[in-house]
Amino acid sequence: MTSQPLPEPGLPVTLVTAAGCHYCDDAQATLNGLVRAGATLALETVDATSERGRALLTTHRPPMSPLVLVDGYYFSAGRLPRRKLEALLRNRQAIGASRG
Repeated sequence: MTSQPLPEPGLPVTLVTAAGCHYCDDAQATLNGLVRAGATLALETVDATSERGRALLTTHRPPMSPLVLVDGYYFSAGRLPRRKLEALLRNRQAIGASRG
């Protein structure tokens, strides 16, 4: 029996969205596009009105929607900074490659 290495878990990204929020729609589309392009993200979308969504908004107090958390930490609010996220993903891949 041969064992295969486990795939690297995706980077946890939490997107807290609000109804009628075009930045939320844009962020969702961008994150889905990154996944389709091969980014290893574990994307969780949370409605701002849900119990979990309200708790995250209370904790992080974003000035606007969407709230984006990466690996549980505040990453952005409002328009998703795509280049900043892509740089973070590249850096994470480089660190993972140097460990492997």
